Amino acid sequence: MSQTTPRVLRRALGVPGAVLMGLGSIVGTGVFVSLAIAAGIAGPAVILAVAIAALVAICNGLNSAQLAASHPVSGGTYEYGYHYLNPWLGFTAGWLFLLAKSASAATAALGFAGYLLNALGLAEQGWLVPLALVSVLGLTVVVLNGIQRSNQVNIAIVSVTLLALAFFILAGLKPLALAGLTNLTPFFPADNPVTQVLHATALVFVAYTGYGRIATMGEEVREPRQTIPRAIILTMLVTMALYLAIAVVGVGAVGTANLSGATQGAAPLEVAVRQFAVPGGSQILAIGAVTAMLGVLLNLILGLSRVLLAMGRRGDMPRQVARLNRAGTAPSVAVVVMGAAIALLVLSGNVKTTWSFSAFTVLVYYAITNLAALRLPEGERLYPKWLAWLGLAACLFLAFWVDAHIWLLGLGLILVGLLWKAVIVGGRW
Repeated sequence: MSQTTPRVLRRALGVPGAVLMGLGSIVGTGVFVSLAIAAGIAGPAVILAVAIAALVAICNGLNSAQLAASHPVSGGTYEYGYHYLNPWLGFTAGWLFLLAKSASAATAALGFAGYLLNALGLAEQGWLVPLALVSVLGLTVVVLNGIQRSNQVNIAIVSVTLLALAFFILAGLKPLALAGLTNLTPFFPADNPVTQVLHATALVFVAYTGYGRIATMGEEVREPRQTIPRAIILTMLVTMALYLAIAVVGVGAVGTANLSGATQGAAPLEVAVRQFAVPGGSQILAIGAVTAMLGVLLNLILGLSRVLLAMGRRGDMPRQVARLNRAGTAPSVAVVVMGAAIALLVLSGNVKTTWSFSAFTVLVYYAITNLAALRLPEGERLYPKWLAWLGLAACLFLAFWVDAHIWLLGLGLILVGLLWKAVIVGGRW
């Protein structure tokens, strides 16, 4: 097989499998963490932030869908940037994805270990890193076995997580009714309400962004022009309804002070459910948190390996990472490399990047997605062009509502990546 005709991954996912992959990517760290952070900033108006973030995410999701349908290859916005824009913007998207999501994957692994220890009632933190490493190793092996095996494991993980979140909503209805509007007034924060709501919106937006994993795996989806848009739209509708219900129940039943004051050792929703006085409630939410972290980790290893595969094919990373296994079901070298990178971040002991940094990098990443969507030929466009303009403006606007030192750090890391491309990649190794 020549280098000019690289092997492609086998198409194995239909709409149900793609939707479940999207849900596994979205319903994880975000819903268990970002809601509490945003509630501490915006108060009850976090509910509004969840809704605004959903609208921005839907714009981005539709633009990702039409790009993936038109150009269904592994790599997501990295590939769209190259194909529709220019190599520099394409590389920037890939670089941002690898940076942000590798750290997020390590955070999910440590989160899994922490929540599991909490569910078992163990205070021994010496098990934290070993358990996190076991999760990275186990899910790397799963991803090495291809998309079908990964999808089977993902279905089991997502099912448990969704059941736990459904339990939270149902268990909170009675406390919500008893509390009435007590915890929802005053609705807006007293100081700088617009600033606080926009800041919270930027943070909550990250909790929606796993839908991009469907586009990232476009090479493995059957009938991509029909499957990808349908899967992304269904995923976004389910997620938006779920998040709004959790935000209303969580804030309305226990108040933002309790929700945002969750201790480091427990999921905020677990802290909230303890006040519902439902037997076994905290254990059920702890199990949901554990499976949510595993779902995020699984889907991040999948997405990261596919982006690294695409970058290897173009020579932006060593070409060895573009090798597939014999069955053509997984980029084996890329999977191992990303699994090892995540494990190293876990071993470092201090890999929990702030949610604000994730928000900035992800918003810039999706700004490039929307910019690429503007360049789609009219014959390939599935949705109105104004959606791309709206998504682009919203992403760039929200990105700079995080703390200044966060976006300055993000811009600095983008510069580091561009220097890599100019010096190292420019010399073609």
